[in-house]
Amino acid sequence: MSQILPEEVVESPGSRTPTDTHPQSQQLPFGQPPKAKGCRRLILGLQRISSSPSLAKMGRSTSSNYRSGEKGSMSCISFSAPGSTAQDSSYSNSYSAQTTPGFATAQSCGSGTPVPILQSSDDEHRIRIVTEPVNLSLISSAIGLPGELRLLHRENQLAATPEVAEEAGDYFSSRTPIRVKQRQKREDFDFWGELPHEIKISVLRFLQPKEIVKCSMVSRAWHKLCFDGQLWANVDTEGYYREIPSVSLVKIITAAGPFVRDLNLRGCEQMKERWGSDGKKMSEACKNLEYFSLEGCRIDQASVHFFLMRNPRLVHVNLSGLRVLTNHAMKILAKTCQQLEYLNVSWCQGIDTFGLHKVVEGCPRLKDLRTGEIRGFNNKDFLQAIFSRNMLERLIVSHCGDLDDESLTILLQGTDPEIDPLTSRALVPARKFRHLDFTQCNRLTDKGVQALAYHVPDLTGLQLSKCQALTDEALTSLLESTPQLTHLDLEELEGLSNATLINISKSPCAQYLQHLNISYCESLGDTGVLPVLKYCSQLHNLVCDNTRVSDLTLSEAAAQMRMRDRSTPSPLPVIGFRLIVFDCQNVTWTGVSEILSRNSEPKRSEIIQLKCFYGYQDTVKEHTKRVLRGDSTAARRLERKWADYMRAGEEAGAGGAGARRRRRRLREAALAHADEEDGGPRAGRRRARSGNCVIM
Repeated sequence: MSQILPEEVVESPGSRTPTDTHPQSQQLPFGQPPKAKGCRRLILGLQRISSSPSLAKMGRSTSSNYRSGEKGSMSCISFSAPGSTAQDSSYSNSYSAQTTPGFATAQSCGSGTPVPILQSSDDEHRIRIVTEPVNLSLISSAIGLPGELRLLHRENQLAATPEVAEEAGDYFSSRTPIRVKQRQKREDFDFWGELPHEIKISVLRFLQPKEIVKCSMVSRAWHKLCFDGQLWANVDTEGYYREIPSVSLVKIITAAGPFVRDLNLRGCEQMKERWGSDGKKMSEACKNLEYFSLEGCRIDQASVHFFLMRNPRLVHVNLSGLRVLTNHAMKILAKTCQQLEYLNVSWCQGIDTFGLHKVVEGCPRLKDLRTGEIRGFNNKDFLQAIFSRNMLERLIVSHCGDLDDESLTILLQGTDPEIDPLTSRALVPARKFRHLDFTQCNRLTDKGVQALAYHVPDLTGLQLSKCQALTDEALTSLLESTPQLTHLDLEELEGLSNATLINISKSPCAQYLQHLNISYCESLGDTGVLPVLKYCSQLHNLVCDNTRVSDLTLSEAAAQMRMRDRSTPSPLPVIGFRLIVFDCQNVTWTGVSEILSRNSEPKRSEIIQLKCFYGYQDTVKEHTKRVLRGDSTAARRLERKWADYMRAGEEAGAGGAGARRRRRRLREAALAHADEEDGGPRAGRRRARSGNCVIM
């Protein structure tokens, strides 16, 4: 945009004519042009809008080419097409805007409009009026920007500057090629041999121990790698002890000795001949053991002593069933293993409570003591030591004939405790026992079990199976004082009645009870079991072998599971309740059918696993298998055909007319049920079956 400087005369590109100068107040003789129409009318309207002085009062930003404080400037923008005449344009109101002091508004004019030159009052701005028409052929239809303001392409801008052109041309035009190093292919490349040793160990950790032993026979290098100690930090032979040879087992223990933390040699009878020659060597190699199990092994006494003396970090020790052990091993254990927390010496005939007394005093962290069939549980010094320590949480004294009421009282209350005169209870700190097992302690009576009341508030598991002398009075006060009881085993307690089960359903532990075993309690029936099913909402296992329960118990179990199973249905159901009713004479196929019908209902997330009379068990097992895999249609079909078969059997046994027809119907129902239980007939044909084998 060019500016008009003072004392400058603007000439028209056409014919040059002299101009007259007029003062600012002089009125210009404008004529009235004809009224425009159509597109030209729209263009003229745009001219008037752009030339309006009111635009200066609006808040738009000032043009970048305008500088306040300098002399006015003028720009001419043409909206007319080439070839238009002077009579086709008007000045509108731009004249008054041009004479406004301080700034000048651009005047819009047509290409053929005469341009008046106005003289301001201060004679600084001189404007020449062009009176003759302008030759439009000499003017371009578009006015370009000056060259210094025109935007150039990046390459043109760089080329316009000589100093940068050479350097930029070298940088942008020349491309440096990327050199890819050609790796030579090695014909003798050994992928496994080139791997680092740590990666090889990580790969072999994905294999099972049996597979690692087989890989050791590939070569010497593989043999050395497979018996690396880093692979054998956990040596648990319980899953493959019958298949691994003793030579390989000795190599594993010897090579991985410093790395082994868990050594489980349960049932490794093939090591019998190796303990005498290699027992000391293996014990010297394994000095960092924390979990050690020799249950059922045929091992000599010296090897066990070596292992116990060389592993002071032992936390878990299982020596169950080792007949060669004596109290001397317990003395070594008490002197060496101060961090011991678990000890199992059940069925060790050479150990008694005199050796266990040293363990209790020498191992202050002992929490789990399992002493099944250990002699001497009437030793008052040993029982007083357990009472004084008060650290045991689990005590298993099953099949101990020496445990009587007095011994159990000392174990729980100590010797000569202070008695509360109001409640007649011993004033002693509560015991920390959480699980007690007194299975088949025949010398226990109601008095000894009542000593447990109010002294074991944290008790969660109690086993009193086969204690024949117990009655309902033994559990009355105990159930009231054990609110966290979850497992209760009362198998073969013939003195119990339904009153005990009713007390269980009303006790504080009813909402936490998960497992209840009342097998062979022949006096128990539906009267006691139904309240247990109704109020023990967390019950998951109920064992009722050889009791008087009937189909009512099965129907109530199905109803309670239907009420309990109100959560969001899962894609495949899971077992939520286990019910065992073996040898229950009052349970018929009707009650079993009720359980099957509930299991095959749609949109259920938990089902009942039922174990019943052996004649029904095959059908129940097949039905449960189909429900667990999500095939409810096949399960209902099996249930329907089994019910038809059972009804036909009942009808065939009835007397009267039509017996032959009922027997034929029974045979057909039996064949249909057998086909469905085996997976259904193939292509509509039944599988051939041989008849009963009759000998002589």
